[in-house]
Amino acid sequence: MKFTLGIALSPLDQLTELAKTAEECGFASVALPDSLFFSERVSAKYPYTVDGARFWTADTPWVDPMVAAAAMGAVTTSIRFYTQVLKLNPRNPVLLARQVGSVAALTGNRFGLGVGLGWAPEESLWCGASFDHRGKRADEAIEILRLILGGGMVSYAGEFYAFDRLQMSPAPTSPVPIYVGGHSDAGLRRAARVGDGWSSAMMKFDELRDTIELLRKLRAGYGRAEEPFEIQAVCIDRFGLDGYRAQAEIGVTDAIVVPWLFYGVPFDGPLEAKRDGIKRFADEIIGRMA
Repeated sequence: MKFTLGIALSPLDQLTELAKTAEECGFASVALPDSLFFSERVSAKYPYTVDGARFWTADTPWVDPMVAAAAMGAVTTSIRFYTQVLKLNPRNPVLLARQVGSVAALTGNRFGLGVGLGWAPEESLWCGASFDHRGKRADEAIEILRLILGGGMVSYAGEFYAFDRLQMSPAPTSPVPIYVGGHSDAGLRRAARVGDGWSSAMMKFDELRDTIELLRKLRAGYGRAEEPFEIQAVCIDRFGLDGYRAQAEIGVTDAIVVPWLFYGVPFDGPLEAKRDGIKRFADEIIGRMA
């Protein structure tokens, strides 16, 4: 099982040093969060907390994940980066393809695109996108991303998006994996049908185990049982060496962790304390998982 460093809610001036330390300590990837803006009022509940409230504030620091990947990629050589997850519906897929292709080129194919629909209607509406039919819009957007990033002159005609023949160069020299997030039935079916993996939000172990088993059945139904497939998990109630081994046993391939939290360092804690947390986690867990 691989380990990915979660950097959500960290001050932006810490990100490059955290990526460098994670690479030195054997982490496989850095997970890049996405938030377009903080609207004072939202017309939907946040789906991953018990009371539907957001656990961040208007002053919480965020950076565009594409910019973050390029910045961290410039100071590292082997660690990968992926969005966890990028809100797809507010973004035009043609413009997004340009960004993804650029980051893939600048990082030497060390980038993966995790996508979700986005839960807040305001993020779509205020960016000029309809919040209706966002599942079907996402299906078309994923098709467009794969089409353009595959290289060559391409065109597309769908229900929601259409363009005449175009080409973006350079195309990535390796396919950019697309991971699909979401806990809904539709999201899991999308991941099983078209994703290179599935990315969870915060989940308890038993729910995670049941979801992974459902994904296995769905992938088999789509004839994809033998294809490689990542399970990127944020498990909130099974930790320590035995806990991560248990996660691996149920099919988790990539555990997303924020190591400093285990040692009492908050999200906005000092850089050196976070670096110490990364190193300690690597010694206690990563180095002993084999």
